[in-house]
Amino acid sequence: MRHIISVLLENEAGALSRVAGLFSARGYNIESLTVAPTEDKSMSRMTIVTRGSNDVVEQITKQLNKLIEVVKVVDLSEAAHIERELMLIKVRAGAKEREDMKRMADIFRGRVIDVSDNTYTIELTGDGHKLDAFIEAIDPALIVETVRTGTSGIGRGNRVLKA
Repeated sequence: MRHIISVLLENEAGALSRVAGLFSARGYNIESLTVAPTEDKSMSRMTIVTRGSNDVVEQITKQLNKLIEVVKVVDLSEAAHIERELMLIKVRAGAKEREDMKRMADIFRGRVIDVSDNTYTIELTGDGHKLDAFIEAIDPALIVETVRTGTSGIGRGNRVLKA
């Protein structure tokens, strides 16, 4: 089962390394990892996507809570949450492809953020399924380069991750 684990931790050198090391030392895979400072510059929020049984994720959570820098850990998958990912995709867009690429970007509520003589760079946000659907909807031969951020998530309603 897919789990989105949100970790609030002190913004210190080596903290990310210790969290990633915890996963690798126990043979757990990280599918995606995002981390950035919060509104409190002394704290960072890390979002980890992993797969495993509820027992495995419970073990991960217990191990994360033992790390000195970790302030709080929440499995967002346990309740209602919102998740988003950002993708920048550079596609071939010569004279004959330009209109189709612009139309596809519009259909998926993306936007063209860079134009060159023969490429468009399109920005898309949404859940992973939406971004995957965009990639599947266009001709693979037209894809020049793809960059994805990984999942960021937040609990819905009054559910918050604060110190």
